[in-house]
Amino acid sequence: MTGWVKIAGLGPGSDDLVTPQVSDALDAASDVIGYIPYVARIAPRAGLTLHPSDNRVELDRARHALSLAARGHKVAVVSSGDPGVFAMASALFEALEDGPAIWRELDIEVLPGITAMLAAAARIGAPLGHDFCAINLSDNLKPWALIEKRLRLAVEGDFAMVFYNPRSKSRPEGFARALHLLQKACGDARPVIFARAVSTPAEEIRVIPLNDALPEMADMRTVVIVGASNTRVIEGAPRPIVYTPRSVLP
Repeated sequence: MTGWVKIAGLGPGSDDLVTPQVSDALDAASDVIGYIPYVARIAPRAGLTLHPSDNRVELDRARHALSLAARGHKVAVVSSGDPGVFAMASALFEALEDGPAIWRELDIEVLPGITAMLAAAARIGAPLGHDFCAINLSDNLKPWALIEKRLRLAVEGDFAMVFYNPRSKSRPEGFARALHLLQKACGDARPVIFARAVSTPAEEIRVIPLNDALPEMADMRTVVIVGASNTRVIEGAPRPIVYTPRSVLP
């Protein structure tokens, strides 16, 4: 089969953070498929068809990509950040598993990107310098009870935590509930990093003690990092430096 699918990560926002591998795939593609704002980052050119679609049609988008590739198209499926982190790679493989057998003969490759948590952590220091976990706070695809369970276990394990999709207009209450749980379970002033629109002109990064963190400090363009109990803040630089030591002493 001559068609292929490249599932490509566009990074957190800046063109400087798109990998050369992804740029090469976009240059070779006949079609680009993805969520509307991500496809808008791709410059139109002759021979390229752009297929923007809504945020909640991931499986339809994946099936479209596989169908085009089966007909010989060279398809780039784009996500922000890394396509394997709460993004299109998993959706495409779900569609592949449930789809016609011929799709499994396609050349399918995942091209990694710099995800928001790594870009945000680099901006502020090294808050993910030791064990950490990432949790998607959206309850669109899983029950809120499971999110709360994972939050409690992460606190019990003393992980630094990264939250994706913390707060949207349609579900503003979820992040408030998560913060309340953390403030009660942790009972300390460990640093919380609110990193919004990292690597874009709208970038804003704030470091707030957990007990002072408020739900309205986050939106869907924000990645939130909550430190472990031993995460430290170095004051005195142009902006605070936050890091988690690489060792945990008894």
